Amino acid sequence: MIRNKMLAILTSALLVLTVTACGGQSAAPGAASGNGGATEQNFLTIATGGSSGPYYTLGGAMAKIYKDKLGYNASVQSTGASVENINLIKTKKADVAFVMSDVTTFAYAGQENFKEGGAIKDLRTLAGLYLNYVQIVTLKDRNIKSVADLKGKRVGVGAPNSGVEVNARMVLAGHGITYDDIKADFLSYAEAIEQLKNNTIDAAFVTSGLPNSAVIDLGTTKDVEIVPIQKADVDKMAQQYPFFVSAEIPAGVYKNNQPVQTAAIRNILLVRSDLSEEQVYKLTKTFFEEMETLKSAHSAAKEVDVKEAGKNLVVPLHPGAEKYYKEVGALN
Repeated sequence: MIRNKMLAILTSALLVLTVTACGGQSAAPGAASGNGGATEQNFLTIATGGSSGPYYTLGGAMAKIYKDKLGYNASVQSTGASVENINLIKTKKADVAFVMSDVTTFAYAGQENFKEGGAIKDLRTLAGLYLNYVQIVTLKDRNIKSVADLKGKRVGVGAPNSGVEVNARMVLAGHGITYDDIKADFLSYAEAIEQLKNNTIDAAFVTSGLPNSAVIDLGTTKDVEIVPIQKADVDKMAQQYPFFVSAEIPAGVYKNNQPVQTAAIRNILLVRSDLSEEQVYKLTKTFFEEMETLKSAHSAAKEVDVKEAGKNLVVPLHPGAEKYYKEVGALN
């Protein structure tokens, strides 16, 4: 009897040693290598933005999709958005991240917020997404009708280390305005809208997809007005920053009777460059196969087009994403 128990213990110990020697690393079902020997990982962190913005809503839907369809232990992380998200990707604290093209351009070139740390050249794209619209939100009784009217006013310019804040500085500079000309408050979407409700600021930059739920919420108790950015001014900004395009916020989005002219910047999904080609291929494929679910989560996803998602990007595609786009005929 004792001998049989000893044999069982020895057999179990040998089995553990064998598994360890073969590599007992936790991996997702169907784990495969393909990017410098990278192994498919089970845990997946999606970096988004403030909880009231489209990034967070879409990121939450993606996490559920990746969990249900691919079996990943996927989670969504609320962050200060683009600048923070790029640093999370760089330090491998996030695997997928929503970012704006302007901030990504600066990171890739080592400019603006990334001057001190230097260029981040290993950034890779999973997909080009929808446009982020520059929404300078104010209240009708503030009598702010143009960007020039922001001078001397209390303005929410975005959370620290956010794409909104970088964007706000560029838009203001395009109109000859610096932070010295305004009373800048570094506030997130939710904080800025709350301050508008409380009459402690006069306007706020909310650069996001349409519609933004925080702005809609403000419109339930206040008369909201969106400050226009004229096409000529956008074209002037685009000479220095080519990622700016002229766009319109359609009538009715925020109870506005007429379309509002403004500037827009494309959003992109970044992915860690060291994830395996096969894993990123599956992430990309599942993202587009479940697009109807994402559209149901937030209407901004309706602008995402698989035929354009792999083109005109400010940083290179990940090989796994490129494989998918070529497979569906979206790239030559």
